Amino acid sequence: MAETTLTPPAADASPAPAAEPARARPSWLGSFTTRFAVIGVWILLVIVFGALRPDTFLTAGSFQTIFGGQTQQALVFMCAALLCTILVGEFVDMSVASNFGMAAIVASVLTVNHDVNVWVAALIALVISTVVGLVNGFLVVKMGVNTIVVTLGMSTLLLGLAQWMANLMPVSGLPKSFSNLALTKILGLPTSFYFGVILMLVFAYVLKFTPLGRNMRFVGENREVSRLAGVRVTRVRIGAFTVAGVIAGLGGIISASATGGFDPSTSQMYLMPMFAATFLGTAILQPGRFTPLGTLLAVYFLATGVLGLQLLGATAWVSNVFYGGVLVIAVTLTTILARRQR
Repeated sequence: MAETTLTPPAADASPAPAAEPARARPSWLGSFTTRFAVIGVWILLVIVFGALRPDTFLTAGSFQTIFGGQTQQALVFMCAALLCTILVGEFVDMSVASNFGMAAIVASVLTVNHDVNVWVAALIALVISTVVGLVNGFLVVKMGVNTIVVTLGMSTLLLGLAQWMANLMPVSGLPKSFSNLALTKILGLPTSFYFGVILMLVFAYVLKFTPLGRNMRFVGENREVSRLAGVRVTRVRIGAFTVAGVIAGLGGIISASATGGFDPSTSQMYLMPMFAATFLGTAILQPGRFTPLGTLLAVYFLATGVLGLQLLGATAWVSNVFYGGVLVIAVTLTTILARRQR
């Protein structure tokens, strides 16, 4: 009988499924370009304006206007206040500018019209702005009212109260000793500039190196997951609104100190630049993320563009066009960069 040889079954000839290709990481050059593109545009603006108007743009006066102007210092504080709520997921706190103006007018009116000690008046103004932030947080977080409705209503209320307190007129006459708080020059720039830089540096440190900063970003990204992880989401959100009120109040007091008073009708002019700088900051240093240092650089980038265009002969309307255009571009960039990160 013939011997039967057993052979192993043939291996499956079908090819193994190909491994899923790894997602390509961005190159070093691409990452560098994304982080510093706006700074490159800023340098280009300086070169262009300097070439077109060397006698007026390339001067110490222009440098002081860009970095030491009161508008820029006011924007730094308002942007920092706005960042507090944005980082915890509340993107449209419309009351920041009016809260800023309320603090400035309270300090001015109490001091000039009612002979209250200027430091006591400033403290009262700061308490009021803090309470405003706390009320915003309570209504949004605890009561569940829409953020836009609460903050827009609060903005209109505060604007009306400020105009009533000032009788629809600018208030001036704060003591010179109080004005020195913001106007004392250090290396050619007023102390208000350094206050803003210190504020943003401290803010950046808190976000980067403290549990509070990490919790704020965590809450902003996903509240429910944060809650399950043990983060006190309600406290963080209300605290963000409250601290936003504190920062807006401090900014208003420093602004009143710098100008010797305040015009309540001017607070709303900061609304568009505030949003433009805050969103443009997401395209600087850490693309797609709201950061204090990116926002700080964005404030001075915008100031450079507006000043340069004005020196070229553009009239007052150019600032609205520039801020509006930058806001549209900045929001678009934020959306694209955030989508890439996901």
